[in-house]
Amino acid sequence: MENLISGTVGGLHLITAILAMIAGTAVLVLPKGTKLHKRMGYAYVASMTPMLVTAFMLYNLFGYFGVFHIAAIVSSITLLGGMVPVFTKRPKNDWIAYHFAFMYWSVLGLYAAFFSEVFTRIPETPFFGMVGIATALTFGIGGFVFKKRKQQWFEQFA
Repeated sequence: MENLISGTVGGLHLITAILAMIAGTAVLVLPKGTKLHKRMGYAYVASMTPMLVTAFMLYNLFGYFGVFHIAAIVSSITLLGGMVPVFTKRPKNDWIAYHFAFMYWSVLGLYAAFFSEVFTRIPETPFFGMVGIATALTFGIGGFVFKKRKQQWFEQFA
């Protein structure tokens, strides 16, 4: 279990990641713009923030700043990219579309991290190979769904 949690920081990282997955999934499936959607969205941001902070504190995998820290930077950018339009209501006519697109990819990135973690736990498999497979599958399927449904979703925001 120590290998899974990595102490207090790792435990906090795991707990906030689980909470973010629950809230992020709820945000994606709930009707948009409702009070519950907004509450779950803020719960997602509130759980992602400490999860990302703790990600930068974990070095037990390689002992140095690595590929997962870069993924945490990208995740931070998508999270900010999704929330800045909410607070600024900019760009004026498209802020909801920007919010939705960035938050969709933010949640997808969290799913990719989860599946990467799960796939690398399979005994006798290549670590980076499994991370690549998990990430490619997650973003491939998510990208396909996004492309297929993007127009329909954005018309709901108009």
